[in-house]
Amino acid sequence: MKSELLSIHTLAYTLMRMPKRLEPLFEEGLIDDVLCQLMTGKEAIIYMVRSEKDIRCAKVYKENNKRNFHQRSFYTEGRKVKNSRRARAMEKGSHYGLKAREELWQSTEVDMLCRLGIAGVRVPKFYNFFSGVLLMELITDSEGNVAPRLSDLILTPKQAREYHRILIKQIVNMLNEGIVHGDLSQYNVLVDNQGPVIIDLPQAVNAANNQHARHMIKRDVDNLTTYLSRFAPELAQCDYATEIWSYYQSGRLVHATLTGNTKQQPVDQIKPANVSDVLQAIDAAIRKEIAWQRHKQTRYLNQMSQC
Repeated sequence: MKSELLSIHTLAYTLMRMPKRLEPLFEEGLIDDVLCQLMTGKEAIIYMVRSEKDIRCAKVYKENNKRNFHQRSFYTEGRKVKNSRRARAMEKGSHYGLKAREELWQSTEVDMLCRLGIAGVRVPKFYNFFSGVLLMELITDSEGNVAPRLSDLILTPKQAREYHRILIKQIVNMLNEGIVHGDLSQYNVLVDNQGPVIIDLPQAVNAANNQHARHMIKRDVDNLTTYLSRFAPELAQCDYATEIWSYYQSGRLVHATLTGNTKQQPVDQIKPANVSDVLQAIDAAIRKEIAWQRHKQTRYLNQMSQC
């Protein structure tokens, strides 16, 4: 495993040709050199760069026709656009609108990194965003190697339980900020010497404005639980997603003590509402209100006749 990881010290004096998308950052003095390409994902290409004395990450977002992120509208629902002209253009799908939509998608990750970092969620530190490139902290392990993804690790049952506990706490902290990751799994969690670090946030949603938020947070929790239960099978019996969302909806998530034992009531056990009883209750309330209004009118007329 360690032999496959890239050592910063090994690459410190190994330079590659400057990719065209990184040239504006070089010209602005934001980066000095490009050391290597770290990985290619469905949304972006990640490079290791040098910025003065620091080694950082440069995330270059792919062009729209070269990406493989499906159902984007599923994630962008509820995102507010302050500029009305921009909002109309995005809705129409004009050239300007498509460009604005891309900028909004990318700037969402910047916003999330800043907000979550301030809130204490473990995410890479944000440094800059320029010309469609995100400059951020490079996560490394205790030996100075690029931190592995959670999916690359073989864990002990104890480690799996601890990472699960930490990640559930991070999901709760995010939701307390009104944010759902929306695409969380073992593939976008890095692990350094202090534990898990959450990455890849352009699709993160506002829980209050997106009707799919509940589904997303359940999927996030289930993805991590399913993976980590390979090493600690007892985790498969937990149901934190239902519990977390229940506390969130009732406004009690901040001080909640999670157990993972709450099970959602099966659909076939949920009793349908008795429509007849509901209509009768409404009718009784209407009749009562009419009777009260008549009583007030009679009393008013009596008072007027005595004047």
